[in-house]
Amino acid sequence: MRVIPENPGAGAITQAATPAAFSVVVALSICHFLNDTMQSVLAAIYPILKINYELSFAQIGLLTFAFQFTASLLQPAIGAFTDKRPIGYALPVGTGFTLLGLLLLSSAGYYVLLLLAAALVGLGSAVFHPESSRIARLASGGRHGTAQSVFQVGGNIGTASGPLLAAFIIVPNGQGSVAWFGLAALTGMIILSWVSRWYAAYRRASAGRPAPDKSLVHSRRRVIAALVVLALLVFTKNIYVASFTSFYTFYTIERFGVGVQEAQLMLFVFLGAMAAGTLIGGPIGDRIGAKAVIWVSILGVLPFTLMLPYADLFWTAVLTVIIGIVLASAFPAIVVFAQELVPGRVGLIAGVFFGFAFGMGGISAAVLGQVADAKGIVFVYQICSFLPFLGLLTVLLPKNTR
Repeated sequence: MRVIPENPGAGAITQAATPAAFSVVVALSICHFLNDTMQSVLAAIYPILKINYELSFAQIGLLTFAFQFTASLLQPAIGAFTDKRPIGYALPVGTGFTLLGLLLLSSAGYYVLLLLAAALVGLGSAVFHPESSRIARLASGGRHGTAQSVFQVGGNIGTASGPLLAAFIIVPNGQGSVAWFGLAALTGMIILSWVSRWYAAYRRASAGRPAPDKSLVHSRRRVIAALVVLALLVFTKNIYVASFTSFYTFYTIERFGVGVQEAQLMLFVFLGAMAAGTLIGGPIGDRIGAKAVIWVSILGVLPFTLMLPYADLFWTAVLTVIIGIVLASAFPAIVVFAQELVPGRVGLIAGVFFGFAFGMGGISAAVLGQVADAKGIVFVYQICSFLPFLGLLTVLLPKNTR
């Protein structure tokens, strides 16, 4: 097995990953699918929980906050730690926390237990995302954008599948049927054990290699400023995405009078479009550059977000597809751009940006829940439609990295 160095030189970057190495990226994408399917179950059953526990929109937002706060708080710390001291079997252990959270979610009888279940699922994400992103980059053969897209699209498909599965499994059978999703956690733990063995072999084969170049291409001040801009762009994207993942079902029910299953299908359309956008964004970024993808993705979605709150049901579905595809293409490019700004800190950067995405999603869900209670759910989409204006900040990014 040929080992691909973490920060290959210019010649190595052009080499393709071996089939054995890139199969690791595919395996991680499958596990990302399983991981995010399990996570999305929480948001997908919000209508059931709202009725069963008589929850307000603010309490729904707090459930999202509990899930995403643990993930956002721990991901950067875990990524920084494993950059220095890799832990071979962290991935299957982390998925075990997700399994515990699902089992508790299926049997919880009190709101506080729902919050604990959400936090445990978030803890599983805190371990999974930075480690998986690092290993995907190692197995990429220099096609970092493509590897990030393949890895992330599994998560997007999983996020899209959760509401669909909830509509046909959990809605008819009730909260207890969430436990069946524990089978996905067990499957993920088996696959991730194989990935961990590959990673251990990679580390042994790389033991005698020179240390990767960690020097900055730009000045420290320029790098910090660029990372702040990238964080603001993630902030913009994830507030808008949170308005969909937490409240889009309620929006379509109130605005168009559709049923719960029809509303779940509308959410599936948006999340499926995001999966397509994620898969497209990385390979395009490898060809034309990450910065160009970020420009088109964040700022280019603005006309469609502005039209959405005033469209009828048919055009809402059409705009939902366009917004999902265009907006989602940004995240692989943002992660790759940031990792190349700070070479040798792959886990830390992945943890920061995945964690920041979770954190901003959780905080914004809580805030948007308060706004929805006070002003109505339609007003939420009217104010969020202006967020892509912040895409203009892309002009402050450096022209290239390494």
